[in-house]
Amino acid sequence: MTTVEFKLDLPDRFAREVMAAGLLTPKALRALLKDAMERRAAQVLLGGAAHGRAARAKPLSMKDIQAEVQAVRSERRSKGHAEK
Repeated sequence: MTTVEFKLDLPDRFAREVMAAGLLTPKALRALLKDAMERRAAQVLLGGAAHGRAARAKPLSMKDIQAEVQAVRSERRSKGHAEK
């Protein structure tokens, strides 16, 4: 596991709100970052779908989509991006 330290400047009121909500804990920050990475992956996937539509490619079946998702997950695991 890699430890990353950073400094975050937030307005006082906002800092109090996020602390009260428990969002500045290591566990919460990991979850937020994981969610952000999943959204980014979805955006890439949707961008590829738009590109495919523009190229008039045949749509993927649900079976094909699941195979692609599994392939991406396997690749991430092999590169040390284990899902938590």
